[in-house]
Amino acid sequence: MTAAAETVAVHRNVEPGPPVQNLARIRAPFSLRCGAILIDYIVLVAILAFSTLISRLLGGGARSAGSSSENVGILLSLVVAALDLGVLPGLTGLTIGKWATGLCILRNDGTELGIGRAFLRHFVGYPLSAITLGLGFIIAALNARGRGLHDLIAGTIVVREGTVMVDNRRRRA
Repeated sequence: MTAAAETVAVHRNVEPGPPVQNLARIRAPFSLRCGAILIDYIVLVAILAFSTLISRLLGGGARSAGSSSENVGILLSLVVAALDLGVLPGLTGLTIGKWATGLCILRNDGTELGIGRAFLRHFVGYPLSAITLGLGFIIAALNARGRGLHDLIAGTIVVREGTVMVDNRRRRA
């Protein structure tokens, strides 16, 4: 199986060198994207699990310290979710999972994502993709450009980090 290279203009930290139209991004495989979101959710669930463990050690719901530690864990998970899925990708194009798997989120034209578009993608697009019984996510596996419903809504694409050179000339046999 070969990775598909897609020509996307790269506007982030481009140094003088080859023309922009000769740079391409390799679109992210569906399985790698699933691994990235799994890592993101493991981080969030780990915070909840740890706060629940602390709550149980402090006496659970019978004591005020136990229930308040659960509330702190829930609040901390919401803050980390907003930072990891909204602010961090808006500023860098990476979530914790995307960073771990070597993927990057960009706008369709290759520019940086922006915080508003990241919140639209993750907090509007993801729920809509899930409400359709997961079909919004499956579209990414079937779509030639590898874009799910959440990508279509936000106008984004997920690619591998880095650029590759593309030879636009046709080979002669």
